[in-house]
Amino acid sequence: MSMLVVVLFSAICLITAYYTYGPLLVRLLHLDPNVDTPATTMRDDVDYVPIESKFLLSQHFSAIAAAGPIVGPILAGVTFGWVPALIWILVGSIFIGGVHDFTALVASIRHKARSIAEVVRDHMSPRSYVLFLSFVWMALIYIIVAFTDVTASSFLGNQPLENDAVVLGGGIATSSLLYLLIPIIMGLVLRYKLMTVNVATVVFLPLVALSIWGGQYIPFDVGQIFNLSPASAQRFWNVSLLAYCLIASVIPMWLLLQPRGHLGGYFLYAVLLAGGLGIVFGGKTIEYDAFRGFDVPDADGMPRPLVPLLFITIACGACSGFHSIIASGTTSKQLRKETDARLVGYGAMLMEAMVAIISLCCVMMLKPTDPLINGGTPKPNFLYAIGIGNFMGLLGIPQTFAVSFGLMAFTTFVYDTLDVCTRLGRYIIQELTGLSGSAGKWLGTILTAGVPLIFLLGQPIAPNGKPVAIWLIYWNLFGASNQLLAALTLLGVSVWLWRTYRAAWVIPVVGVPCVLMYTMSMWALLRMIWPPPLTAAAAAKAAASQTVVPVPVVASVLAILGVLILVEALIAVLGPLPKPPAEEPRLATA
Repeated sequence: MSMLVVVLFSAICLITAYYTYGPLLVRLLHLDPNVDTPATTMRDDVDYVPIESKFLLSQHFSAIAAAGPIVGPILAGVTFGWVPALIWILVGSIFIGGVHDFTALVASIRHKARSIAEVVRDHMSPRSYVLFLSFVWMALIYIIVAFTDVTASSFLGNQPLENDAVVLGGGIATSSLLYLLIPIIMGLVLRYKLMTVNVATVVFLPLVALSIWGGQYIPFDVGQIFNLSPASAQRFWNVSLLAYCLIASVIPMWLLLQPRGHLGGYFLYAVLLAGGLGIVFGGKTIEYDAFRGFDVPDADGMPRPLVPLLFITIACGACSGFHSIIASGTTSKQLRKETDARLVGYGAMLMEAMVAIISLCCVMMLKPTDPLINGGTPKPNFLYAIGIGNFMGLLGIPQTFAVSFGLMAFTTFVYDTLDVCTRLGRYIIQELTGLSGSAGKWLGTILTAGVPLIFLLGQPIAPNGKPVAIWLIYWNLFGASNQLLAALTLLGVSVWLWRTYRAAWVIPVVGVPCVLMYTMSMWALLRMIWPPPLTAAAAAKAAASQTVVPVPVVASVLAILGVLILVEALIAVLGPLPKPPAEEPRLATA
């Protein structure tokens, strides 16, 4: 089968959903373009700034579409086959993830653009607010752990290509360092009004392309330069990336985050364009297995059941709790009109689904015996980069540059995630401790960037002497915590809608997705707490892969928090009906 058929079918489904289910959601929540949003009524030109929907869409999309819609679909596609992965991406994004993002954004603007945690506090209890913030902070920690480690691996080793060329990991490191320097210069230029945004974009975008090309000629290979083992080199980059998180989250946003986010948005669109053109004109056929079974053993003979693992392996791209933090944290403060929530909240989720489908295509074009599959445990960053490189190669772009571009795009997406997670983690610590000013700022930042360091410094070594991928150890934990965060967000939104309006549509539209995500994520956490009996090979690997804090311990804490928040929600739902808050506009009742 041609991949073009699958991609066209997926695009039609997503576009149809936007123009049918999207308007239904708008009607049910009775969005009114004439109602003033917090961005207008509370405008301060710092946090609350109304901007055009097309610019807000780009900003929001860049913030939510990190490495998740790349890594998850690749892992799930390799493990279970491309059909289950595709079905979950389409169904999840349209009926669960899109609803989650959209309702979280609307809930925030109906509560003066406050965070989803504060919505929970208003409609459940102050205790649930503390529980929710604690859960969010732990989820952010494991997002940082997983994405830091998988990005560090991009800077190590070499990736041979079909034309006998080689992409150097040290070259990607050089390009990444240059990529962080370029936005700083751009930020200074814009700050002191030496150029307009349009002129700066024209000047600095080619410099980014030049850094991708030039990095391969001046590789920063820390293993060779400092004579480090692979495990030590991995630790070096893990520590360096966390140091970057610490610095990036406390310096002014105009100096790095805003210009880098501006340039990073072009990466996103370029990857989508390159993937789309490559699929349309490349004539690629599907080589990989459509379905590999409901229980697929890994290389050590351990079972990997389709349910619940599919639902937590693919988080971003189908449904992601992380999106609610972005939607209610920054996006809601910039939404110009209520009706813009359809494009920004629902539309961005469907766009991310398309990113996930292109990532899945990178698996679909491979044969099951391809070395990139790596016995069922692929390196998603390299597999994705090779796939994007193949698509771009069909357009006449040299493969070495194309693959380097793919790896840089992956790294760029992760930088966005690490920045946002560290900054949000700092806000949560300040909120929980009540500390403000420099003390709260540095305590929150050091804790949020420092705790992941504990996990990443304890680099496990396999019996063959090679470092065990820490991100792979924690990916399911990250996925389960992220999906449980989505479930808890939907739970908070459901409580708000049900207690205030008792609208019948709340149950199928928001309640059912909440129950599904809660069930899948708790099921996955329980499998981590009480795993199935280990095979001999798995036991040997587990003994060599002991981490500082065992996964079952963390999974237990997350599960307990999830149960406590559910109890708070049930108490709120079964309690006396409150008077609807005066600031909330009307909702449809059917």
